[in-house]
Amino acid sequence: MKNALMAGVAGLALAAGGALAQVDEDAPQGGEMVVTYQDDVATLDPAIGYDWQNWSMIKSLFDGLMGYEPGTTTLRNELAASHEISDDGTVHTFVLKDGIMFHNGREITAEDVKYSLERVTDPTTRSPGAGFFGMIAGFDTWNAGEGDGLSGIEVLDDKTVRITLSRPDATFTHVMALNFASIVPREAVEASGEDFGREPVGSGAFRMTEWTPGQQLVFERFEDYHRAGVPKLDRVTFDIGLDPTVALLRLQNGAADVPGDGIPPAQFLQVVNDAAYEDQIVEGGQLQTGYITMNTQMAPFDNVDVRKAVNMAVNKDRIVQMINNRAVPANQPLPPTMPGYAEDYEGYDYDPDAARQMLAKAGFPDGFTTELYVMNVDPNPRIAQAIQQDLSEIGVTAEIRSLAQANVIAAGGEQDQAPMIWSGGMAWIADFPDPSNFYGPILGCAGATPGGWNWAWYCNEDLDQRAADADAMVGDPAAREEAWRQIYLDIMEDAPWVPVFNEQRFTLHSTNVAGDDSLFVDPVHIPVNYDYIHAAEAE
Repeated sequence: MKNALMAGVAGLALAAGGALAQVDEDAPQGGEMVVTYQDDVATLDPAIGYDWQNWSMIKSLFDGLMGYEPGTTTLRNELAASHEISDDGTVHTFVLKDGIMFHNGREITAEDVKYSLERVTDPTTRSPGAGFFGMIAGFDTWNAGEGDGLSGIEVLDDKTVRITLSRPDATFTHVMALNFASIVPREAVEASGEDFGREPVGSGAFRMTEWTPGQQLVFERFEDYHRAGVPKLDRVTFDIGLDPTVALLRLQNGAADVPGDGIPPAQFLQVVNDAAYEDQIVEGGQLQTGYITMNTQMAPFDNVDVRKAVNMAVNKDRIVQMINNRAVPANQPLPPTMPGYAEDYEGYDYDPDAARQMLAKAGFPDGFTTELYVMNVDPNPRIAQAIQQDLSEIGVTAEIRSLAQANVIAAGGEQDQAPMIWSGGMAWIADFPDPSNFYGPILGCAGATPGGWNWAWYCNEDLDQRAADADAMVGDPAAREEAWRQIYLDIMEDAPWVPVFNEQRFTLHSTNVAGDDSLFVDPVHIPVNYDYIHAAEAE
């Protein structure tokens, strides 16, 4: 998902106080913005893309039935004109807006909704987001490769679709606002085949007009977008292959507007302490956890005592210092501001001596050799080296595999390839502000699948059932929060992760572009809401 400091996984942060962004509705359209990235984009297919870099791009190319008010986590109808929910919470009826168009000029119908949701949940698609839709009737059969689609989705007429859930689910409306629920045209998907991620056709505020791999992507304003006056900019250009330090120099020289990889760690203090940038630096809170995964299906991490030993071996305070204290040490999957966070839980203390004893108890008195995968954007390789040094203190030799983000993600999605992964550059930010989101994709059985994001390959069927039961508590928020709290405490007993830190996000923009601060650290369009930012001269 997607943050400016560590770059993070597809996710969602909370706007300060939940206030609406001050969108300048009167700002005239026009102008362009240049965004820089070091690595190329893996895909723009909304069923597949799930990292911080492509998340905001996909948001601008595609829409779903639901969306969010800009700069907030406040839900709104997007392609839906109306949304009705049955008294028992299991039947959702959506009526589409009139005249909403795909980029190819065709009007969207209810059949497109059914096709898109069945495509993302079809096992052959290998979508990392398929598990989000597990509450829709027929999902289990369809996900097992049986039947013919999702039985819970019915097209009533060209504008109306009815979605029946197998159980009440407090997260369903948020799920309908995820990128994975984006509506796509069947004919474009079938025409492009596996290349749809390079030839995206959606209904979003921008359409892609150019993609030169490794060099540049160009988005241009979609003239027939269903929201009048959106987007503000005529064009967004993404320059690829730029080291973050070079990207900062480009911004300083007026050749770039947003360094997509964030303020380079080596220059962070220099930039934030420079009064010249006071009005260009934006800070935003986020529901984020950076963690180390241990593949529970690969020896020796199939031994819980080994995993606990690694938890005790990592010096989290030192890692936080390495990133200029832009985070706090973590001791559980949930970040402190998320409902369900266990404030009284102490976690595993940093204790190398106890870690060595635990390894000996597990049958590894002399340690072992393993591999630690890491994204190759600073400061992640340096953090991996710190983890490597910590592990060496307890006799564990970790060989570092520093790779491009897409390669690390691919390795994590294979059951027997990556023994350990430092998630920095892909660290989890909640897709929506609910404790369940830190479970299904990254700790639940549904995420432990080829191409998935459960890189620990951790699957506890009892916890899966308890998670489903918790999400069915639609009328008792306090009981639901307590249920999730206990689920995460029980996960820490199995120790599939080393939670390392919860970070704050900082970004920087040039004086050529403007907009409410929340748009540059948008909680949904991580890292930037391209749709509502406008040219500075328009102010």
